[in-house]
Amino acid sequence: MVVSDNDAGGKGQEQEPKRAARPVTAAARRERRASARPAGKAAKDGEKARPSGKASVSAAAPADGAAKAGEAKKGRATPKRTRTEKKPSLFARLVRFIREVWAELRKVIWPTRKQMITYTTVVLVFVAFMVALVSLLDFVFRKGVFWLFG
Repeated sequence: MVVSDNDAGGKGQEQEPKRAARPVTAAARRERRASARPAGKAAKDGEKARPSGKASVSAAAPADGAAKAGEAKKGRATPKRTRTEKKPSLFARLVRFIREVWAELRKVIWPTRKQMITYTTVVLVFVAFMVALVSLLDFVFRKGVFWLFG
């Protein structure tokens, strides 16, 4: 059998091309994700695709200095939000709290009857063992103290 230099371990099998290593930097990961997207979701006009949470601002400003619709101007402060809505009443907050608690309780996976009996038995056996252990240690220490101090 003839073994070539590129055979792995001399087994005579052809190797598959290696996959590219996992990207190390965030920019490389974004680039890899962008290249894996279908054509319909690619960015328009050759712009690099950005994650949905970030705003897209073009590098070149318009010639007349006016911003395009939807783009933020640099150097301008974000407008302050004014909170005009009033705080709900105590009763309304209490009702909302109870509704949210009820919704969370519906998400809980409750144990079956068999599981509950098993868990209860395990707890009771463990508690009985610990009571017996503490009682035994109490008895031994009591005898030791009476023997030592008379």
